[in-house]
Amino acid sequence: MEALLSQIFSGLANGIIYGSVALALVMIYQATHHINFAQGEMATFSTFIAWALIHQAGWPYWWAFSFTVAVSFAGGLLLQRVVLRPLERAPVLTNVIVFIGLLLIFNALSGMLFEHTIKAFESPFPKDWALAGRFFSAHQLGSAGVLLVVLFALFAFFRYTSVGLAMRAAAQNPESAKLVGIRVSWMLGLGWGLASAIGAVAGMMVAPIVFLDPNMMAGILLYGFAGALLGGIDNPLGAVIGGLVVGVLENLLGAYVIGTELKLVVALVLIVGILTIRPDGLFGKKVVTRV
Repeated sequence: MEALLSQIFSGLANGIIYGSVALALVMIYQATHHINFAQGEMATFSTFIAWALIHQAGWPYWWAFSFTVAVSFAGGLLLQRVVLRPLERAPVLTNVIVFIGLLLIFNALSGMLFEHTIKAFESPFPKDWALAGRFFSAHQLGSAGVLLVVLFALFAFFRYTSVGLAMRAAAQNPESAKLVGIRVSWMLGLGWGLASAIGAVAGMMVAPIVFLDPNMMAGILLYGFAGALLGGIDNPLGAVIGGLVVGVLENLLGAYVIGTELKLVVALVLIVGILTIRPDGLFGKKVVTRV
């Protein structure tokens, strides 16, 4: 029984990371109705920036963490304004090709600037932390706390601030938002910036677990995508819940059914199954368009 509980709690800790990646995917999908396939590579590149600041420039961890989040936000905003804004009315295939191109570019930049060797990324949480227990390691508990703070901060931002409400309006009904004076294009840019910042936080929290290399987030992105689809690709809260479910399923099936070597198959099967059986996810809404 203790082993089962350990797998469940460990899955929940991983699921929070998957949920944060899923949330970043959902934010961009709400704004553009496209999936950002480069989300994982962008998060990896941000994590390399933090690694360089900590291990090469000698910055304290939390200073490097804050600076990386800020740079990631600015980078996501700049990317939308410079690269993606001219493609707002372009065909879907054009946007997909651009996202795949960004994936390859960020992957190549990570390898060129920081090499392809695996690097250790130290956890900021002490191993003998008093709050850690037998079901959670210090890093799992600490990273879960950081990501929960980010999620609650986002909830408050979208619920109680004028800019957050404007971003929600721009995502749900761009034409009506324009009529009331909301600058929709800038709201999309802010959405990209927030998604990039969330991805950076997820990358820095997962790097001490899986080690840092240019392909670090490839598998994490698949789990995050599965979580977003399971919860509903247009539902931020559903994406977080979906990430938690995927994390627990991955751990339980990997430990007791298919083995740890095939755990990635869980995400792939979930993606295919959800798209086939319930494309709108558990909490998504069906959209009917008259043609």
